[in-house]
Amino acid sequence: MVHILESEQWLPFSVPMVFAFLANPQNLPPLMPAWQQARIEELRLIAPPAPPAGSPSRLGTGVGTTMILSFRMLPGLPMRMNWHAAISEFEWNDHFVDRQTAGPFAFWRHRHSVKEEMRDGVPGTLAKDRVEYKLPLGPVGDLLHTITVRAQMERIFAYRKKRMAELMP
Repeated sequence: MVHILESEQWLPFSVPMVFAFLANPQNLPPLMPAWQQARIEELRLIAPPAPPAGSPSRLGTGVGTTMILSFRMLPGLPMRMNWHAAISEFEWNDHFVDRQTAGPFAFWRHRHSVKEEMRDGVPGTLAKDRVEYKLPLGPVGDLLHTITVRAQMERIFAYRKKRMAELMP
C-alpha cells in the first residue's frame, strides 16, 4: 500500500533563498537527525537550467542528478543503509522531485515545493513536502508502518523543520 506524508513549514525568507537551500544536496545530511549519521557517499550533479534572475545560487540538483546517501536506520544500529536517489523533476523556485532508485523502501517519491506567502504582514515562503512511499514485505510492511514507521517518519520531518529554521541564513 502506498502511504502519504505531507509536511509544511513557513519561513521568513524569500522563495529563491529557500528553494536554493533545499536544492543544494549538501544541506540534506544536516537536516537529518544526528543519530542517523547521514553522509553523502556519492553525488553526480547534473546542472539545472540557469536560475531566474535574483536567485542566490546556481547550485541545484537538475533532472538526472543522482546521489547515494548512507545513514543509520535506527538509533544505535551499527549498520549503515545506502539510499540511492535521482532527481526526476526540477523547476526553479517552484518544485523538485527526488525518487528512490534503490534503498529501504519499495517505492519513494518526494516532492519539495515552495510558494510565496505573507504571514502577519511578513513576506516569506511556504515550503511543502509530499512523500509517497511504500514499504517492502506487503502486508507485513503495512503492519510495520502502522506500528513504527509512520511515527518515525513524522519525527524525522519534525526534526527537519526545526533544523531548517536553524540553518537558513
